[in-house]
Amino acid sequence: MINDANYYRHGVVMWIFILVVSGYLCRLFYLQIIEDKYRRQAESNALVHRTKYAPRGLMYDRNGVLLVYNQPAYDVVVTINEMSKTGGTASVCRTLGIDWAQYEERMSEIKDVNRNRGYSKYTPQIFMTQLSMEDIAELQENIHYKYPGFAIQHRTLRDYTYPNAAQVLGSIGEVSQTDIDRDNYYARGDYAGRDGLEYTYEQDLRGEKGVEILLRNSRGRIVGNYENGAYDVEPKAGSNITLTIDVKLQILAESLLKGKIGSVVAIEPKTGEILALASSPTWNPSLLVGRKRSQNYDILVHDPTKPLMNRALQAQYSPGSTFKTVQACVALQLGGITPDRTFPCSGPGSQPIKCTHHHGSPVSLLNAIEQSCNPYFWLAYKNTLEKNGYGKDNANFREQYNRWRDCVMSFGIGHKFEDSDLYQQSRGSIPSTDLYDKWYRGTASWNSMTIRSNSIGQGEVQITPLQIANAAATIANGGYFISPHLNKADSMLNRRHDAKVDKRYFPYVQEGMWRVFEYGTGRHYKIPGISMCGKTGTVDNNHGRPHSLFIGFAPKESPKIAVAVVVENSGFGATWAAPIASLMMEQYLTDTIARTDLKQRISTSVTNTNVKTYNQ
Repeated sequence: MINDANYYRHGVVMWIFILVVSGYLCRLFYLQIIEDKYRRQAESNALVHRTKYAPRGLMYDRNGVLLVYNQPAYDVVVTINEMSKTGGTASVCRTLGIDWAQYEERMSEIKDVNRNRGYSKYTPQIFMTQLSMEDIAELQENIHYKYPGFAIQHRTLRDYTYPNAAQVLGSIGEVSQTDIDRDNYYARGDYAGRDGLEYTYEQDLRGEKGVEILLRNSRGRIVGNYENGAYDVEPKAGSNITLTIDVKLQILAESLLKGKIGSVVAIEPKTGEILALASSPTWNPSLLVGRKRSQNYDILVHDPTKPLMNRALQAQYSPGSTFKTVQACVALQLGGITPDRTFPCSGPGSQPIKCTHHHGSPVSLLNAIEQSCNPYFWLAYKNTLEKNGYGKDNANFREQYNRWRDCVMSFGIGHKFEDSDLYQQSRGSIPSTDLYDKWYRGTASWNSMTIRSNSIGQGEVQITPLQIANAAATIANGGYFISPHLNKADSMLNRRHDAKVDKRYFPYVQEGMWRVFEYGTGRHYKIPGISMCGKTGTVDNNHGRPHSLFIGFAPKESPKIAVAVVVENSGFGATWAAPIASLMMEQYLTDTIARTDLKQRISTSVTNTNVKTYNQ
């Protein structure tokens, strides 16, 4: 019995010992392997991990001209545990040009663990960012003995060769907590692309961060690199990007739009490469760099002319008579007209749409494009939708309307270019039958007469300047387009889109557009020796004078450039948009402007006195 009792006690003790040891081992495993918070805290007492920021990739134009580069900049970081307990704060404020309230606010933000989730009093925290050498000169001179806890961290800021293309290039801004949660590359105080190409190609441009590991002594002072830098990681610079933009053409476009509200889009038809993408009003991109970014951004946001809106991609307009080129293609395809079909321009047969020109009657297709005959295109539209008596049978009419709509949208109109790198496009609109059913409260309550304004590019048809430029490129190519894009290295040639119109019809429309420059509304702006194709548009709107529009391409035989121009509230298409488009073609095709008087007149003329110049 005694032996049994001893054996029992011995077993109990052994099991208690095993359980205690197992508990310690499990806890040790948890602390060291699973929960590394305490390990990191211990390390942070001795080691300081300082981020080494990668320089962002550069941007060049299509001819290798440098557009966007980097300049040195500096952050001030603070390690709370190292700060002096005896003062010096007033001196820091004075040196950095801030007041006490700003200092207190920033320190409160740093210590707020809900907003600054990476906060630790033992690790460097961003205090101020994007300072120039002039801003930190005094601080750098005295930082080691006069400002304990503060340090200077190197990074780069964007700089620009030209004060142009702000909406295309985009800008850099501080990341939000949402950005940090979505991508663990970022930390509080980091910067990333906020719009334009800087946003689209952020992951290519940002590169890879490096890290410098510094050793701290028992008093908390930095004494040098840990293990002589053996564990440091050098940053990797971001990738450079060559754009499709021709900077000479971009500068010209912006100069011609000065004092106006509108946009210019130029495309190389065969490749879909965007040669120029200008929106007015605009600003010098350097205004949104550095410490004054927030102040300048606020000014731009509150400008009633909306300079931050890229009108080339986001504004939506009725295309007016420029739409007649697409209308002609679709009517030919769907059998609403033939190349020889004529319609009356005046009299009862042309009603209810009247012509704004005097060119006799009847009118052929080529003459209708040349002279922009409204009744011709209304009757062509009506004939297309009501073909074979479809107007008397609502189901067949709706089916034919959907065919018309499908053909129009195949020109890149009424939807975004989803396979493109363009930032924040608007869709435009080619109304659906469902929308008309809703508007007119029934499928039998609308017909070609109720939607007749669509025939001449008014009514419910809405386009963006990019879309109508792309439509011009589609006609120039004889029936296809490559999605418009801005990165020249990103070949889009395998992303060809064919319009749903037989290629045999395009020469008729091209010929009509050629006649616009030879005999019609564009004849005063023809470039000698170059066969040019175009179409003017004067678009009524409910907010003042008509918008001036133009689309065109040149040369006719082998098009190298397609252009769309919109000048808001300025009058006739032939007065403003046509000469701007013609000058754009001349610059690109001849590398010079011979018509200097025309360029001077357009550049110095103001159509909207509310347009401000932001450091151009």
